[in-house]
Amino acid sequence: MKVLAFSDLHTDLRACQRLVEVARANEVQVAVGAGDFAIMRRGLQPVIDELAKLPCPVVFVPGNGESVDELKAACSGYDLMHVLHGSSVVIGSQVFFGLGYAVPETPFGSWSCDLSEDAAAEMLRDCPSGCVLVSHSPPLGHVDQNSRGEHVGSRTILDTIQRVRPKMVCCGHVHDSWQTTSRVGDVPIYNLGPVGSLLMLDGAEVA
Repeated sequence: MKVLAFSDLHTDLRACQRLVEVARANEVQVAVGAGDFAIMRRGLQPVIDELAKLPCPVVFVPGNGESVDELKAACSGYDLMHVLHGSSVVIGSQVFFGLGYAVPETPFGSWSCDLSEDAAAEMLRDCPSGCVLVSHSPPLGHVDQNSRGEHVGSRTILDTIQRVRPKMVCCGHVHDSWQTTSRVGDVPIYNLGPVGSLLMLDGAEVA
């Protein structure tokens, strides 16, 4: 399965258009968007309308810049778009499990959609082994360094990766770590950013 994964578009329609072109040129089978399509809860619908041109099923999680209800409303009517937040979808033979929002809470104010570590743990309880884990926030200590060199990722997401050993983890949120990779054991972790990355999943072909 060929996957195009990205995050943090923040209303950049040109970046959306480039992703659609990449998906078409590379015969991508699944696209993954790891949150933050809007800016401070604004400008979401034009981004989703542009990403609806992707020629494949799409898996989204909400970032802290849009709520899950706002994202679901923006995606309504687009049958190939799947919004995950403490939930999963099977595409081909591959399970994708998603957790949106910022974990742990940010200092950004009331507009930001955040989760505590405890709330995230409850939502990740049913995350299955061998899934593709799509989370807006990165795991603590991996692809999560901000401009001051501080690790600001989630302990709960790290614990979940160690517990269920997903095939890979797609995340974003921490802009200073875009386009960086890490590993937790044999599990690859990708902080994507708006440029996106082409990734391969073995044994999960789409008919």
